[in-house]
Amino acid sequence: MTGRAALASEQVGQYFVESARGRDRLEFTEYGAGEAWVVLVPPLLVPRRVHDHAARTLAAAGLHVLVLDPLGHGGSDRPADPLAYSVTAFAEQVVALLDYVGATRAVVGGSSLGANVALEVAVLAPERVAGLLLDGPVLDNALAAQLAVLGPVMYAARFAPLPLSLVRLASRPLPARVLPEWLRLARETLDQSAGTVAAVIHGVLFGRLAPSSAERSAITARALVLSRTRDPFHPVGDAEMLLAEMPAATLEHAHMPLEWRRRPERLDLVVSRFARECSRGSLRARRTRSS
Repeated sequence: MTGRAALASEQVGQYFVESARGRDRLEFTEYGAGEAWVVLVPPLLVPRRVHDHAARTLAAAGLHVLVLDPLGHGGSDRPADPLAYSVTAFAEQVVALLDYVGATRAVVGGSSLGANVALEVAVLAPERVAGLLLDGPVLDNALAAQLAVLGPVMYAARFAPLPLSLVRLASRPLPARVLPEWLRLARETLDQSAGTVAAVIHGVLFGRLAPSSAERSAITARALVLSRTRDPFHPVGDAEMLLAEMPAATLEHAHMPLEWRRRPERLDLVVSRFARECSRGSLRARRTRSS
């Protein structure tokens, strides 16, 4: 699978979204080709590089994959305005990306708060969702741990930005080509202005973190929920909550902490099979309507 993944075409793209503030530029990477689309959203403040492996694996399985940097992330614009950011706004950006590439429907997925964005897309535009891939969703059981980390980071970025700025500057001289992948990802995550970090966290925490339980129960799209073992920031209870709420959800438990990062082979197969099945069903439905 890894050898085939390296052969999948990759290109960086951009599109623009309009808001009351003006025009914002968003960046994404496109992997593979065809009419069976997948969109992946990274965790909060983490650049889209985090999904490189998953995207290449899915593209090697014949899927057309887009990995988005939502506003305030990675290569996209980063306004220092809390009103620019929310899980709902990120979901609207996913729908705008589908419009931009001309994709009628897609499997929409994400990790951590990126999974919450995927849920929001299913509520905002259910007709655009062929399936949901939800890796470590952040719901009721995760809230205390998330607030315990994000609250102090927001406070420090707003009122004591010097340490964050020094960490950012210290990480820049490190040559990317000699760093392992996880360190390159960490460096890109740290390469943020304190103002943007404070604005993103503020906007997300004081907005709507996820659809309500009633809205989640009304989602009819197939969903694959990946739980994480021994992870207080993504408790198994939140994954199990979605399984109980959503009529077409299935749950896949990780066998070890960070399994999809450390030993991805088993979950690569599970995720690829799920995405292909959802995409085949979506394409069959399109052909039936067309005929």
